[in-house]
Amino acid sequence: MAVGKPKIVFSKKCLEYGLWHIEGPMRVKRAYEILKDRGYEFIEPEPASEEDILRVHDPDYVDRLKMGLIEDPDTPAYEGIYEYARLSAGGAILAAMINGFSLMRPPGHHAGRRGAALGAHTLGFCYLNNVAIAVKKLNRPTLILDIDGHHGNGTQEIFLGDEKVIFISLHRYPHYPGTGYRSEANCFNFPLPAECGEDIYLRTLNEALRMIDVDKVEVVAVSAGFDTFTGDLASLGLTEKSFTEIGRIIANIGKPTFFVLEGGYIGENVGRAIDALLRNFQ
Repeated sequence: MAVGKPKIVFSKKCLEYGLWHIEGPMRVKRAYEILKDRGYEFIEPEPASEEDILRVHDPDYVDRLKMGLIEDPDTPAYEGIYEYARLSAGGAILAAMINGFSLMRPPGHHAGRRGAALGAHTLGFCYLNNVAIAVKKLNRPTLILDIDGHHGNGTQEIFLGDEKVIFISLHRYPHYPGTGYRSEANCFNFPLPAECGEDIYLRTLNEALRMIDVDKVEVVAVSAGFDTFTGDLASLGLTEKSFTEIGRIIANIGKPTFFVLEGGYIGENVGRAIDALLRNFQ
């Protein structure tokens, strides 16, 4: 168990774009304010290198992203978006190095090798797959646990069949992106009905972890989405208490753990949920 609170990776630069989008800066700004008030230490990331990015993403896709050649109403080609995405990916890498929490945007788990992944029609607010870039950088046997309310289709596409990675996703189904209704190879998917509630969620999480050999992994990477919170975009009826329990289960795996922000669109709830999730890592 860590000594002291995990550090939060954050840069105010990630608040500069997408002012009126649902995946806007206020969700992260409010979370930052709450965590600051609760005594967390913050550390600034550096952008991911192109070498780091190209371990995950196709060079043609990266070139198009640099030029802003994205035709996606949910994931606009904001001015300078490649640099914002590089910084967010760098936040994930830093979080992996220090067992911290990357409170950065844009999120990443819908981004596949070439953009939109596994049959999705949009990139789902994502440009580069932050958690995948961090996991590839570490190059260690890793359990990726995706607790966002939407299936991490990009992460699954990237790591399907990878002997170094086990991917587990608990998510609402049916819901965007319409994937994750079955497990395949090293990717274990647990679709859940809307508003299923804490008891079913925690039972499913424990069941998922019993299905794998955690002794074969050295690191846990958490795609930490909070849109499962009651009233959010992919609500599963979870509360602040639910995230304390989720954190306890993850901490009990007993491996070095880092977290990368995905969804969660009510900033007040995101900040409270992050604090709840991290309580077991102090």
